[in-house]
Parts: sequence; C-alpha cells; structure tokens
Amino acid sequence: MYRHYELKGLCCANCALKIERILCENGYPSARINFSTSELLFAEKSVDINFVKKLIHSIEPEIILIEKENLDYKLSSNLTFKDFVDFKELKIIIFSLILFIFGIFGSYLNFEPFIVLMIFLTSYMISGNKVFKKTFKNVKRGDFFDENFLMTIATVGAFLIHEYPEGVAVMLFYRIGEFLQDLAVSKSRSSVKSLLSLKAEYANLKKDDKLLKVSPETVKKGQIIIINPGEKTPLDGIILNGNSSIDVSALTGESSPRYLKDGDEILSGMVNLTGPLTVKVTKEFEESTVYKILELIETANVKKAKTEKFVTKFARYYTPFIVFLAFLVVAIPILAFNEPIIPWVYKALVLLVISCPCALVLSIPLSYFAGIGKLSKDGILVKGSNYIDMLSKTNYVIFDKTGTLTKGSLKVKEVFPKNGFSKEELIEIAITSESRSNHPVAKAIISKYGTNRFFEFSEYKEIPGKGIVAKIHGFEVISGNEKLMEESGIDVKPMDSFDIAVHFAIDKKYAGYILVSDELKKDSKNAILELKKLGIKKISMFTGDSYPVSKKISEEISIDEFYSDLLPKDKVTLLEEIERKKDKNESIVFVGEGINDAPAIKRADVGISMGTLGSDAAIESSDVVIMDDNPLKVAQSIKLSKRTKNIVWQNIFMIFGVKIAFITLSIFGRVTMWEAVFADVGITIISVLNSLRILK
Repeated sequence: MYRHYELKGLCCANCALKIERILCENGYPSARINFSTSELLFAEKSVDINFVKKLIHSIEPEIILIEKENLDYKLSSNLTFKDFVDFKELKIIIFSLILFIFGIFGSYLNFEPFIVLMIFLTSYMISGNKVFKKTFKNVKRGDFFDENFLMTIATVGAFLIHEYPEGVAVMLFYRIGEFLQDLAVSKSRSSVKSLLSLKAEYANLKKDDKLLKVSPETVKKGQIIIINPGEKTPLDGIILNGNSSIDVSALTGESSPRYLKDGDEILSGMVNLTGPLTVKVTKEFEESTVYKILELIETANVKKAKTEKFVTKFARYYTPFIVFLAFLVVAIPILAFNEPIIPWVYKALVLLVISCPCALVLSIPLSYFAGIGKLSKDGILVKGSNYIDMLSKTNYVIFDKTGTLTKGSLKVKEVFPKNGFSKEELIEIAITSESRSNHPVAKAIISKYGTNRFFEFSEYKEIPGKGIVAKIHGFEVISGNEKLMEESGIDVKPMDSFDIAVHFAIDKKYAGYILVSDELKKDSKNAILELKKLGIKKISMFTGDSYPVSKKISEEISIDEFYSDLLPKDKVTLLEEIERKKDKNESIVFVGEGINDAPAIKRADVGISMGTLGSDAAIESSDVVIMDDNPLKVAQSIKLSKRTKNIVWQNIFMIFGVKIAFITLSIFGRVTMWEAVFADVGITIISVLNSLRILK
C-alpha cells in the first residue's frame, strides 16, 4: 500500500524530477512523483511530513503538500476554461507586454535612451520576478543548472550587451510559454483523469427507516445501501432486492449494459441505469474494486519504462553539457581566433535559452500515463509503464485454454457408465470424489448433481493437471483424465471429442466417464486473427486438456502450435524454451486465468490474466488484467502499447531535432534569443498535445 499526497501547484516537470531525486537521497527511496496527476507516493510506512515539506520547499516553495484521504479522480469534461487559467498570472503577463510594446515604440520614436531603458527594465522585472526568486533560492543551495538560472543569465547578459528588447522579449516570452505550458498540462491532466472517474461521491446508506447520504469510505461491510437509477455504485455488494440494467463500461470498456437481479454481485464503479437496487455491502471501500483499480493506476508510474529512466538521467547531464558548450562558444573564438566578444557572447546566451529539458521530462511520462489511462478506460489494467514497453515488443503470445480462450463455465453433457455400473452409481461416485475440489470440472459436476455430505475420506490427494485419488469407506476412488488412468494401470480409450472426459474407477475397476462441455468465447477466433495482423511471430496454446480437445480448438481458431496434457510446471518449461530462442528485443506474453496459471504468468515478460470483472486474485497475480475476460483485448493492449511507444519516440526525435537544429543555427548566428524561446516553449506544447493523441 502506498501513501498518497497531492502536490498542489506543481507545474514544472523538471522540478518534479528534482523533488523525486532529493527525497530518494534523503531517506525515502520509494518516493515517486506522478507529474501527470500531481501526486507524490511513498511505500514507506512512516513519513516525516514536515521534513518532506522542507525538502520540497527547498526546490519549489509554492507547492502545497496535501495528504489524500482517498483515491479519487473527480476532474471531468464539465470543467471550463476558467478552471485552467491563472488570471493573476495572465494580468502580470499583459501588463509586462504593454510596457514592452511601449518600449519598442519609444525606441523607434527616439525617446531618451534612459527612459527607454527604464521602460524595458520595468517590463523585465515584472515578467521575470518569479524566475529571479527561484534563481536566488536555487543558487543558495548550489543548483546552478536550473532553467530559471539559465534564463536569468541569458537575459542579464542581453542587457549587459545593450540588447534590451531581446532581454525583455526572452523573459516575457518565457513567462508566456510557461503560462501556455501550464494550461496545456492542466488540460492534459483533466483529459487523463476524466477517463478514470470511477468513484461515486456518495452512498445512500439505509439506517433504521432512514436513508442517509454518506461518504463511501464510512460504509461498513454488511450494511445496506440503495442505488437509484442514474447513480454510480459506491461499493461492492450483493443485490438483495431489485433488478436493473447496469452500465459496466467504466470497468470493462463494454458499451452494452448488463442485466443484474436478486443475488447477483454488483461492483463499485458500475452505473445503475433503470431500477432501484437494495444492496448488501460485501467489501469496505479500501477493499473495493474501484479502490484497487485506482490504486493500481496511480502507482503504475512506480515501475518506469526504460525510456522514462533514460530521460530522467539525460535531464541531469543535458543542461550542464549545454552550459559547457556555451562556454566553449565564447572561449574558443575569442581566445584562439581573437574574435570580437559581444557577437559570441550573444550566441552563447541563445544556447542557454535553448537548454531547458522540460519538453522531454514532461511529454515522455505523460505519454505513458495517457496510454495507461486509455487502456484502463477500455477495461485493460496495466501495472506500470515498463509493461507498455514490453507489450510494444511482443512477438510471442501464449494462451491458456480453459477460461481464457473458452468460457470456462463447464456443464455436464452426458454420463457413460461402464462394466456393470449404473448411471446413478457413476453419478454417486462422481459427486463423492469431486466434492472437495475447486477445479472447474469438479464444480460443473457438483453444480449439476449436488453433493453427498454423508461420506468419510480416509485419504485424499488432488494431483494438479490429472485428477483425484481418494479412499472413501475403504474403497480406492480414482477420478481424472486419461493420463491419471494410464498411470494407475486402468485402460481407457482416447476420446476424440471437443468435450472434456472425466474418467472414474473403483478399486482399479473402470466405472465409466462423464463428458463435460466447454465452448469457445465468441471473440477467440478474432483475437487470434487480430494478433496475426499485428505481426506476432508465433501464437501458442498451453493447456492441461487432452490432445484431441486441444487439437480441435487450435484448428478452429488457427493457432500456430499447441501443447496438451501439461502440468503448471510444464508450461513454465516450454515458456523457458521460447525464452532461450527469442531475440533480446522481443517479448513473450502469457495469457491465463490468474491463479491456476500463476507460475507461467510470473515467468513471462508480460503476464496477462482474465480479470473476471476485477477479481482480487487476477489483479494481484499479473502485470496486465483484462477486466471482462475478452481475449480480443490482448491484441488491443499490444496495439495501443505500440502506438504509445511510437508517440514517445515521435516526441523524442521531434524535441532532439528542434534542439539540435537551433543549437547549430545559434552557433552560426542565425537564431535570436526570442526565437529560441519560441522554439523551446513551442516544442514543449506540441509534444504535450502529441502525447494526448493517445487518448483519442
């Protein structure tokens, strides 16, 4: 569990990196800042909040640290332009701009040089006051490679070489750029957060004969709540009374409503559409589906992609390198070639203006977070931006069968007694031997025939991937697949059927078999087709089911290869064989149903589990969770991950391209300072807007 804090007033992506670094260096190695949501996370159980505030204020004095009582995304599309604009900042910019324009006219109208200087200086001081304050505080603690310090040096230098209009223009346009950048960041945060507006703001708690509107966090397990039409479900529960169509799109991305009735489970985040529901709460808020999803999304940035880690390191060395380069631009021509000082000083000042790394440190994490947000909106939960990277490199996809490609809701089809046993006797043997098992096949038999509670086991052993061996009232009972029968010395004929055959024997005498049927999910065939369209090298199926069943399914949905009769450890062994053959830059994805396939899910580069609408086991066991169990979303997650990675690289090449071009042009004297500011701010805004394309 993480402790969550809001960083109110955090607008600088580079500053966020510095805060994260200084916290890590001062006793909080788990500290992570999600700039996309303005949040600070700690894994440490104990946090000295006053010490943390002191460290943060040493970098960004204006930031207010607020502990979050709960996880919530309330921003939505209802926000207007006024909600994003700092009008005080806008007034300062307008006043400074008016003075700047007046100074320009004064220069052309031949005002007294001193008066013109005073007009420009006043405009400069007004537009640069915030930058000067930050520069002073940074210098006091020895941080000379901050964008505020560089901007101050560049503009002061411009004044010293009598380039007053350019000095003011640089500071003014920098301030305008920061204003527009903050506007773009605020809008992007709103866009991402609006995708994740899962939490209900209140719950209708039934107490005695009254209905109280309370916070979902205060409702206890076992209490009764009422969910009216149009309201969001605040907590997980069981419907006691009522039936209704339910919008599950916030959890699964499905557009079609589901119909729920008495006795059905309803999860937090769903929206009641038609009739009132009386619900008994089964989980308190911190155990609810919505809380776990929001916790997962908010902590996703803890596991950073390699590209993000590169940008973090790069930002630390990039600015000092540019400063050193600026020094060489001045020193070499003057000392080696006796060139005039002022032109080369000017070129060096332009270089300093270009050096701000904000475009990179802002747009790259934002791209990953937008990708995670978009996938979450579509019912695909990704636990870290590193898995976005891994998914984008997928070349091998391995599916489990039952519950993954097939529905997994098995049903008894037919009963075939043998060797003198009656149908009733075979059913009695089946419900007795299978009563203790949680395997889907056992559950299907018990669901059909009920269970016998008047028997005693003297021995009981469940063999994974094979079946059960037990002693009941002195008789040895064996129930399971052909493999178990063969190992027990019992001769059975291989089944050439899509159905699953469960064989039974009493004291080594074959008693017959029960056919249990499963069926493919409607999107399984399309899921394989979409993966092939994405260029996946090999699609495999690893299953514990029999060869004939596995063969029929693989042929029906065009899987490249399949392996049958596998135990959990066999799946891992086969996966490791693929691991040894694949290239370094390729990923293996294993798709299973959670707990049963946990070893293979953990071993794969990316483990994807079918979430059965957010089951605890699925959420905890894998790297990616598909909330509605739709196999088609495996291809969707890979496709969106590739798109996210493409946009990340677009931003990187675009930012580096502009920076290198302007650095080169500035050395040859082809760029003015204010043009450099426009380029720096412009590329930041463009890269942010490019990142937001992921949401569309």
